[in-house]
Amino acid sequence: MIPEAAFGGVLLPGLLIAALAAGALTLLLRRLLSRVGFYRLVWHPTLFTLALFVLILGGIVALTS
Repeated sequence: MIPEAAFGGVLLPGLLIAALAAGALTLLLRRLLSRVGFYRLVWHPTLFTLALFVLILGGIVALTS
């Protein structure tokens, strides 16, 4: 797990930092997939985006452990 980090004297948990990074990557992938028309093939785009976020967050946590 990512250790906590201090920003301006405020301690932030490592999971929050990983979640912010996963959120940014998810937004980028969502825009890319939307441009190529992938979301037309998905039954429920919101659930797919949530699953994508969880997978990216899990990957970040696994890589940093």
